[in-house]
Amino acid sequence: MNSLTQIIAIDGPAGAGKSTVARKVAEAMNFAFLDTGAMYRAATWWALEQRIDLDDPVALAEATRSMQLDLNEEEGVLRVRVNGHDITDAIRTPEVTRQIYRLDQNAQVREHLVELQRVFGGRGPTVAEGRDMGTVVFPKARCKVFLDASLDERTRRRAAELAAKGVAIDLDALKAEIHERDEKTRTRAVAPLRRADDAALVDTTRLTIEQAVDAIVHLARTRL
Repeated sequence: MNSLTQIIAIDGPAGAGKSTVARKVAEAMNFAFLDTGAMYRAATWWALEQRIDLDDPVALAEATRSMQLDLNEEEGVLRVRVNGHDITDAIRTPEVTRQIYRLDQNAQVREHLVELQRVFGGRGPTVAEGRDMGTVVFPKARCKVFLDASLDERTRRRAAELAAKGVAIDLDALKAEIHERDEKTRTRAVAPLRRADDAALVDTTRLTIEQAVDAIVHLARTRL
């Protein structure tokens, strides 16, 4: 693995804009982009597809290890494939979102996916986004960012994303769901969501995507 001097680690809660911002930072820096959330979503989709008992942590870990996961940027879109099948849209369904915590709280699932993430990051300059990039996966990364936004703003963004896909949503229920997911990720026993001591806080509540990207690119060029 490389020395991690060329890793930009971006963490934060659901709806803070991590995927969009991280992808644009990667483009601006000419770095590879690693969407670790997509990896956990793919594992969740696979478990649901295989009708794995979601209350069986061992079975979930075995299912995760059995899938062949590929992430590739194609024409500006991150395509996610499991065993050769394109599931880029399928992993963004509300059902996957509701069940993903069962996978990201599973120590064996995390161990396997973290190994894959480190291999990816070791290939070259990378922008990695998730919930434990700066604390667990790449703790020695020189550039760490904690991307955050208010719960109301994160709910609004997620609602707009779902509406664009034609998914009917109840705003209050969505807000409660996001809050619940926040609590689960912040209090889980394995790799809880937290801001690394050396991570810069970027609050995107009142920032445009471009402003958030500019702030992180400036930080990266200073720290790397």
